[in-house]
Amino acid sequence: KIVSRTDTTLVDAYLNPILRQYVTRLRGSLGGSSLKIMTSAGGLVDADRFVGKDSILSGPAGGVIGFSRVAERAGFDRSIGFDMGGTSTDVSRYDGSYEREFETTKAGVRIVSPMLAIETVAAGGGSICEFDGVKLAVGPASAGADPGPACYGRGGPLTVTDLNVHLGRILPDRFPFPLDTDAVTSRLKALCTRIAESPMGRRYTPTELAEGFLQIAIANMVRAIRNISVARGYDPADYVLVTFGGAGGQHACSIARELGIRDVLVHPYAGILSAYGMGLADVRRFAERSVLRPYDEQTLGNLETIFAELETGATDEVRAEGIPDERIGEPRRTLEIRYLGIEATIPVPCPVDGDYASRYHELHQQLYGYAHDGRQLEVTAARVEVVGTTADPPLETSTAVTRSPEPAETTTSVFDGRERDTNVFLREDLNPGDRFDGPAIVCESTSTVVVEPGYSAEITERDEVLIRQDAGEQAVADVSTEADPVMLEIFNNLFASIAEQMGLTLQKTSFSTNVKERLDFSCAIFSASGDLVVNAPHIPVHLGAMSETVKRILADNPDMSPGDVFVTNDPYRGGSHLPDVTVVTPVHHVDDGRLLFFTASRAHHAEIGGIVPGSMPPFSRNLGEEGVLIRNFRLVDQGTSREDALRELLGSGNHPSRNVAENLADVSAQV
Repeated sequence: KIVSRTDTTLVDAYLNPILRQYVTRLRGSLGGSSLKIMTSAGGLVDADRFVGKDSILSGPAGGVIGFSRVAERAGFDRSIGFDMGGTSTDVSRYDGSYEREFETTKAGVRIVSPMLAIETVAAGGGSICEFDGVKLAVGPASAGADPGPACYGRGGPLTVTDLNVHLGRILPDRFPFPLDTDAVTSRLKALCTRIAESPMGRRYTPTELAEGFLQIAIANMVRAIRNISVARGYDPADYVLVTFGGAGGQHACSIARELGIRDVLVHPYAGILSAYGMGLADVRRFAERSVLRPYDEQTLGNLETIFAELETGATDEVRAEGIPDERIGEPRRTLEIRYLGIEATIPVPCPVDGDYASRYHELHQQLYGYAHDGRQLEVTAARVEVVGTTADPPLETSTAVTRSPEPAETTTSVFDGRERDTNVFLREDLNPGDRFDGPAIVCESTSTVVVEPGYSAEITERDEVLIRQDAGEQAVADVSTEADPVMLEIFNNLFASIAEQMGLTLQKTSFSTNVKERLDFSCAIFSASGDLVVNAPHIPVHLGAMSETVKRILADNPDMSPGDVFVTNDPYRGGSHLPDVTVVTPVHHVDDGRLLFFTASRAHHAEIGGIVPGSMPPFSRNLGEEGVLIRNFRLVDQGTSREDALRELLGSGNHPSRNVAENLADVSAQV
């Protein structure tokens, strides 16, 4: 933690002088008014206490508070926020409580400070659309505000905003200034020519290319939402998608369709929801103390005193912000718990029955797909949160009278490769109870909302736009196996996200310093014949021979079945040296049992036996002197673990492993 806290101090030292000047100017313009500022944790703090580390995600944090509050008011207790601006998209999840990170890395700097868990992807309205000679790409570079998108008429590059203009989803005559549509068409045609003349040889029309780029941008944003939902054990179909930001409404239906989300909510202040959320935020204080003790009755008894002290201190801080006692809620207790020897912790809010251990196992199963039976738990920290609620603005509602509004005009837009007549509605002309079907465009003062075919929209009594997918409209994409620059990029991102998630899980659940800190491992996906499909950006030297390892496992085990897992470190079967242990898992079709693909990970174990500790003796004359040889070991047989047999193998021979428990822990993480 020393390095982390030092980095946090440096952040404060760098940003505080600038923030102090800003706050001083702001106070001067406000006179004697009280001034509170949003923090990255989603709470308000007096301006005099606002410091650099609190400012890192303070803007997006306002959006998180905003979308969660408006979703709750609309009757949705689970919501996913989709904030798409000009340069990037921020996504986050809310299910009655806010997910936070208390130690994180931003721009390479480790920061120990509470922050809302927000996933950011470089896909915004200004993201640049390019062709690299093989596949299409959207972002991460952005056109920025100057020169901006090509349609702004200042010589800018082709961007996501230009795609929507070309496809008729942004109306030039409703834009605040004239748009150069000819520049958009010119850049699309030039890219079509480049692609046709490239080795891919694929011929696109400008409209087909625009839709292809838009597919890629949507896939990038969907990937970010899956990272905060599916990758953490939550089904996005159980949530409402709350879209905001200037560009969010143009893509919300496509995002929802990909994720299986039925409802999309657009607040009247969607274009400025982050600012609105700051006005709804509460005063929050966190207090934490390191524990680092085994989870047992004695530790739980000692925690009562610690919690009481933390609650008193945090409550006093909230009271010092001018919040009266009647608006200060009950302190919320959380324990940071992990398996003994594992680096990553899981925050466990106080369960109703007080059984933190059982809840930890449930969360570990949900997050990583498994839980250990009988492994000692460790409490790393105790934390409390005290919330002082601020006054909410009055909830204004109107009587909803169902009717079909008349469109202001009709235009032509492109959806799924077809030109469609699209009704255009002005936001100020719509009233609660109005209902209309897609395709439609709603023009607002700060954004444009696109209601795609297969969706219908209604104006709620709170003046929100609630968009719902029509029953039976969940479509299955028609994907060809022909080489396609669009689908190459989309599937590359899909497969890469799986390999990256494998690596993240391995790092967080491993035991040895080699894996959890040195990150000496690699994860990849292989075809049913053992060829490399995609790898995460881990250790390149591992990947050269991993394909040979998978092919030998396939050849040596013609009887492999669903639920099997294999372990090997054999240099004669694609291994490197014995400490590099590879775990290979075949994946079969759930219905017909066909072998579909393999996942594999290779991790450097600090100890695997041999004539010297560390398993890399310079004077060994045979493999037995280097360590334990695992030629072709079936660790899991149709779902049944054979860990005891592997333990026996690691402890066998003339030079067995000196740390079998650590070997098994890391192999378990690889599985």
